[in-house]
Amino acid sequence: MHEIGLMQAALSVALDHAQTKGARQIHRLQLQVGELSGVDPDALAFAFDVVSNGTLAEKAKLELIPVPVSCYCSSCQQMFQPLDWVYECPCCHQLSADIRQGKALELSSLEIS
Repeated sequence: MHEIGLMQAALSVALDHAQTKGARQIHRLQLQVGELSGVDPDALAFAFDVVSNGTLAEKAKLELIPVPVSCYCSSCQQMFQPLDWVYECPCCHQLSADIRQGKALELSSLEIS
């Protein structure tokens, strides 16, 4: 379960930021989870409960925002969301492997006090 390591890294960034700002508590963390990130949201939520214990984020709410896959078609210069696992442009029907969004796991928001 690599979600523990991923959550440790994300929480470390959040805690460093909170401590730099002199915060006493983290109230909310928002993570964007790409559809192709290979991350199981349920396992990530469980990992958060485990790694946040005893930290400034112990009582924080974790929000996981799903990010769909978006591809770029170089033929017609359009962004599109693929259907299923075939990344075919709906405009010109060319296949595209140029994935522009949906692969990352990103800490996008942090609420502290």
